[in-house]
Amino acid sequence: MGCTGPKSVIEVRDGFTFLDLIVLQIEFLNKKYGCNVPLLLMNSFNTNEDTQKILEKYATSNIEIHTFNQSKYPRLVVDDFLPLPCKGRTGKDGWYPPGHGDVYQCLVNSGKLDMLLSQGKEYVFIANSDNLGATVDLNILNHLIQNQNEVCVEVTPKTLADVKGGTLISYEGKIQLLEIAQVPDEYVSEFKSIQKFKIFNTNNLWLNLKAIKRLVEGDALKMEIIPNPKEVDGVKVLQLETAYGASVKFFDNAIGINVPRSRFLPVKATSDFLLVQSDLYTLVDGFVIRNKARVNPSNPSIELGPEFKKVGDFLRRFKSIPSIVELDSLKVSGDVWFGSGVVLKGKVSITAKPGEILEIPDGSLIDNKEINGPEDI
Repeated sequence: MGCTGPKSVIEVRDGFTFLDLIVLQIEFLNKKYGCNVPLLLMNSFNTNEDTQKILEKYATSNIEIHTFNQSKYPRLVVDDFLPLPCKGRTGKDGWYPPGHGDVYQCLVNSGKLDMLLSQGKEYVFIANSDNLGATVDLNILNHLIQNQNEVCVEVTPKTLADVKGGTLISYEGKIQLLEIAQVPDEYVSEFKSIQKFKIFNTNNLWLNLKAIKRLVEGDALKMEIIPNPKEVDGVKVLQLETAYGASVKFFDNAIGINVPRSRFLPVKATSDFLLVQSDLYTLVDGFVIRNKARVNPSNPSIELGPEFKKVGDFLRRFKSIPSIVELDSLKVSGDVWFGSGVVLKGKVSITAKPGEILEIPDGSLIDNKEINGPEDI
C-alpha cells in the first residue's frame, strides 16, 4: 500500500487511524465495565521508533499502553545460507523480524508477560492492528473461562476472496492450523476449495497467559518454519518465519469458534480501504459498524487497478468516497478519477482507454453499467 511507517497510523475513517480506533474501543470497554484492560503493541525494529512518537498523543488516555519489540534475525543468502550481514550488509536491510509467531517468546523476554500476570490478568486477545473487526468479545472470553480452554482461534466462513487463508484441521488428535505454504503443490487447488475447507483463520486469537508462560519456559513451542523468499538489491535471500496461529496444537483444550464475518475486516489493500471508508460502515465509540441499509450479507467485491495501489494515489483519485451500499462488484482499470457524491450500484466496470484520462463527474449515478469512456456515463 506504499506505507513507509507503521500501517496502524493510516487514517481510516473520519480522521481516525487504526490505532486511534483501537484506543477508543478499549477506552469504551474500560469506562463501561470499570476495568483496566491494557493495550500491548508488538513492534519490529522497523516501526518501534515511529510508534514511540505516535503514542505521545495518547498520554492523557485512560488506558495503559505498553510496547515491546520482535526479535531481529539476519537474512540468509540463498546461494550459501550465510547471514547477509556477514556479506557487509550491516544496515537494516540485512535483518528481518521473524513473523508474528515470535510474539510468545517476546512477551516473556520483554517482561510483559510477568507484568500482566502480576496484575492478575489471565487471558490475552491477539489480533492484527489492521483488522477493524477484531474487538474484545465478552461472549468468547466467558466461554473460554467456563470451559478452561487455553486457546481459541476465531475462524469465519471462507469465500472466493479468502482461498489462500489458513484453515483449522484435526491432525494426530490435535486441532492445528494448516497454512497454504505447508501444502504440497499438487494439493493447493484442493486446499483452496470452499467446499472442502469451509472456514479460514481470521488471525484473532485468545490465549491463557499462564499457558503461554508454561510453554515458552519449557521450550515447547516448536512451530513450523515458513520460508519467505525476498530479494535485497538483486541478492536472493531467505527469511525464516513463524505464524502465531501455528502454536494452537501445543495448548490444552484448544478450540476454534466460527465467528461472523464482521469480526474479520482487514485492510490489506486499497480495495479494502475503499470498503471501510465508504457508507457501508459507520463509527460508534471506535467500533466500525456495518450499515443496516445494506441488504446483501456479503461485501461488494472490489478490484482496483495499479493506479490505485498506493494509499496516496488512491486518496488523490477520489474527491470523496462513492456510495456503495447497493454495489455488488466494482472493477476499475486505467487512469480513472472520481468526483464527489458518486453513487455506484449493482455490477460496475470502469475502464479508461490507454493514454486517456476518464473522469467520473460529481454526483454521477452508475447502476449496473460498463463504462469505457465519457460517452457511457
